[in-house]
Amino acid sequence: MPAPKKALRRSLTVTSAALTALALLSPAALAAPSPSGSPSASPSVTPPASMSAVGGARLGKPGTQVDLAGGAPVLPKDLTARSWIVADAESGDVLAAHNAHWRLAPASTLKMLFADTLLPKWPKTTKHKVEVSDLAGIGAGSSMVGVKEEETYTVHDLWLGVFLRSGNDAVHVLSAMNGGVGQTVADMNAHADELQALDTTVVSPDGYDMPGQVSSAYDLTLFARSGLQKKDFREYASTVRAKFPGETTKNKKGKPSRGTFEIQNTNRLLAGDSDVEVYPGIAGVKNGNTTNAGATFTGVAERGGRVLLVTVMNPAKNDHNEVYKETARLFDWGFAAAGKARPVGELVGPRSATAASPSAEAGGTGKGVAGTQPVAGAQTGGGAGGVGVAAGIAAGVLVLLAGGAFLVNRRWPLPDLVRRRTRP
Repeated sequence: MPAPKKALRRSLTVTSAALTALALLSPAALAAPSPSGSPSASPSVTPPASMSAVGGARLGKPGTQVDLAGGAPVLPKDLTARSWIVADAESGDVLAAHNAHWRLAPASTLKMLFADTLLPKWPKTTKHKVEVSDLAGIGAGSSMVGVKEEETYTVHDLWLGVFLRSGNDAVHVLSAMNGGVGQTVADMNAHADELQALDTTVVSPDGYDMPGQVSSAYDLTLFARSGLQKKDFREYASTVRAKFPGETTKNKKGKPSRGTFEIQNTNRLLAGDSDVEVYPGIAGVKNGNTTNAGATFTGVAERGGRVLLVTVMNPAKNDHNEVYKETARLFDWGFAAAGKARPVGELVGPRSATAASPSAEAGGTGKGVAGTQPVAGAQTGGGAGGVGVAAGIAAGVLVLLAGGAFLVNRRWPLPDLVRRRTRP
């Protein structure tokens, strides 16, 4: 086994215990983003008879697609989501899917595309004073982190608000810094096209329900996979808790004073809840909830050296935290079925990576090694020196992901999912 792969398995194995211990220190319940209202119509009750064939013809068919060869376990029987997908993040193989290309309202999982598009634009230390116009147009009932007009925030603060609290206020401020909502929507749609996420149409950068705004379980998985190329994305998506700047007030001496307050990640598989435990090996990424979308979630987790991506959209069952419970069951199945179930499709690479490799075809098996171009903002490594080794991970600290590299699709480099300890 190559040295980077050994390091990957060693370092990721260490982290399950760390996150489990961290869960013991997490509060029993974390506030979720409130479902937003919407003027748009509800989606159809049944999926189209035929959908996109990106990633393979079977993924364009309605219903469940799985090939239980080689003694693979049967799928969980209590799955109620409109759409879901289980994919191997290293090979790009789709192990099973259900209406993978059904175009549905994405809710705040669309913020993965927002972050993947805008994260490379500014250093973390960039400061911005919020203007009244920055917060204009935020939808009623939106989840907010607590950004205040006339206050100054760093880009780092704003990204924490986006990832941890799904703050639409933080999204709108970053969009204003990017030239406005219209420019940001155009940038996101262009990036979705580059990723071959052709089910996606962005209308509002925060994922708030809007007429015509759709994505799919397949596309959301592509967004997560692309975002995980970026060190900052990995760190923000896996942060459990952080400090966020409060409002400036005057102290007893009449001098301006500005404190902080704690924000916690609303991803229940990462932070835990009263009826959901931290999922062993979880490393992010993003949840969502709106009137039209229902509950949506994309997660990434590692077990035994294998990294899986799971996306679940809109469970019909109305139980508390149902989207996380169904995601956890699909993770369990995926880890048990990996190496046994025959793939029913694949996660395609971005157009630039495909174009850089004449032998790579978007709908191919992804088994050949070919030249690639790293995604903007990605950190890749070569050999053992490119893989961070987790050491001294302790419960109660922010658990983040570090750099390194392994192959996705055998064509497109994805940094090693290795956690490291950082200061809270």
